[in-house]
Parts: sequence; C-alpha cells; structure tokens
Amino acid sequence: MITKTTIKKLEKSTVEITSGIEAEAFAKYEDKALSRISERMEIPGFRKGKAPVDMIKKSVNEMALLEEMAESAIYDAYPKILEENKIDAIGRPEISITKIAKGNELEFTIKTAVLPQMDLPDYKKIAKEECDKAEYKEEIKVDEENVTKVINDLRKMRAEQNMPPHEHKEGEEHAHHEFTEEELPKVDDEFVKSFGKFENVEEFTNKIRENLKKEQEVIKSDKKRLAIVEAIIKDTKGEIPEILVNAEIDKMMYKLEADLTGMGFKMDQYMQQINKTEVEMRHEMKDEAEKRAKLQMIVHTISEKENIKPTDEEIKLEAEQITKMYKDADPIRAQAYVETMLTNEKVFAFLEGK
Repeated sequence: MITKTTIKKLEKSTVEITSGIEAEAFAKYEDKALSRISERMEIPGFRKGKAPVDMIKKSVNEMALLEEMAESAIYDAYPKILEENKIDAIGRPEISITKIAKGNELEFTIKTAVLPQMDLPDYKKIAKEECDKAEYKEEIKVDEENVTKVINDLRKMRAEQNMPPHEHKEGEEHAHHEFTEEELPKVDDEFVKSFGKFENVEEFTNKIRENLKKEQEVIKSDKKRLAIVEAIIKDTKGEIPEILVNAEIDKMMYKLEADLTGMGFKMDQYMQQINKTEVEMRHEMKDEAEKRAKLQMIVHTISEKENIKPTDEEIKLEAEQITKMYKDADPIRAQAYVETMLTNEKVFAFLEGK
C-alpha cells in the first residue's frame, strides 16, 4: 500500500517525510470519501447522508473527491510510516500533496516535529559534585529569634482579632496596629490550644521549630536543584522544536491569565496597562520557554535512560486528589500533569542521591 518512504532531517528537530500510496490502494478510498462528502452535501429531496452514492459522485467535483480520498488515505498511512521508521513525532504534521490524479499513485510530503535527541553531559557526575558542596552539607539550625518572632506575630494576630470593632480606627491597617506587651495574650497552654491540637507550649514551640526547619530545607533543596539543572542545561546539546517552545509559552500565558483573574483583573486590561500586545509578551517569554522546554527534554531523556517512571497507581492517586480539589479539572489533563510532575520529582530525587 505505502510506497518507498524517505526521511530527511531538517533544523529544529523537524523531519520531512516523502512517501506515497499505490494507485490501487488509493482507489479503494473512493467509497469512504463519497460517504463523508454526502454527510456535508445537501441534495434536493434527500436528507444529508441519505442521497445515493451515484448521485453524490455526479454532483461532486473530481478534484474535491480526490482530495477527500487523499485525506483519509494519508490519515491511515501516517501512523504506519511513523512506526515503520521509528519516528517519535510530536504535534500536528504539515502535509503537502505533490501528486494526485485519478488512477495514479498518490504522492505527498509530511513535515513534523520529533522528540529531539539530547546529548547530555555526565549528569550523574554533575549532580554529585553539586550535592557534595559544603553549603548543602551544613546542618540546618533554626534561629530561636525566628521562633520568637513567629510566636509574637501569632500573639499580635490574636490581639487584633480580640479587639472590639469600635477600637479599630477607620482606614487603619490591622498589621500596623501597635500593641504593648501587656496588651498581647500570654503564651500559655490555653493560648496554644487555640491554634490546634497542642497539649502545651513546649509542643507548640517544637512544631514551629519543625516548620521553620522544613521551610529552610525546601529553600536549600530548591537552590541545589536549580544549580544542578543550570549545570546540566549548560553542557547539553540538542535542538528544541518550536512546537515545544510554543507549548511552554502557552503554559506561561495561561498561568499569567489565571493569576490575573485571581486578583480580579482581565488579560486585555493588563496588556493595555503595560502597553504590550500578546505577540510582544509571547516574544519576551521565548528565552525562558526554551529553557523550560530544554529542561523538560533533559528530564525525559534521563527518565528513559535510567528507567525512572511513576507507577500507574501513583499517577492515579495524585490525579484523583486534583480532580477532588478542582471539580472542573479535566481528568485526562490532570493525569498528564501528574505524570510529568511525578517523573520530574523522581528524576531530581535520583540526581540528588548521586
């Protein structure tokens, strides 16, 4: 059915496929094409899709029929060509018909972006060298002044909440109200129990220390991961297709719009305020989007090389949490997001373990 196929590599991880479909195999798509055309064509005296095939054939332009046949034939052939030639295509292909005529072979070219081949440096060595730096080995110690500050902030919050409404001056920001030590609630067992299931002040204070330590651990981990990522990206070679860059820009634009909506603004109002068009904003995001797309391909490559993947059960559990929290969330998108998130986390955990 499919004639000889040739693959030509282009720039930016794009390939051009030249192929064809034998005349006899192509001719077999006529009935399917006529059926599809009949669903759209209105013939006097017949409902759509109910007119006889012969009548449809007489009414339709020959080239229109051939093009309809070609669309179905290429749609069937494309996945087979990808499979036979081991092409990891991504995104929507660009199809051009180069030869089409009744009784003849159909010839066409397809341009499509493919998953880029990333030439990674020794990422295990890079990760180990970064993780072995003294700044990441130091034990995290919680400053008692910070613990006291958190407790005092909570005391001020309670004092503010306990103030009678008439004592608030009009227009006064609560956070700027000054309290004397005597006006603040005493830190005792009764006070700490108002914040949760704490038995006493000691347990409450220990929990604050624990939370402050976790915050510092997250900051240190993020800093270390960023350093590892920057070093790997710097020495990684590989062209990122535009479709992946544009997908990252779309994500960035979507997040910006969601953030603005949460603050009560609209995207068009924001663009007017900063005096920029959407095209200009997308252009400004391109460098960061390329970096994000490259990172995602690096993570993908490492996960494939090291066989690091979340289990189906892990993906299912996390996706269910998202759909429970956000009732309008698309389950398929939620699952795809969770799979990417968990894969990223597992890859970083692998690198940090080197």
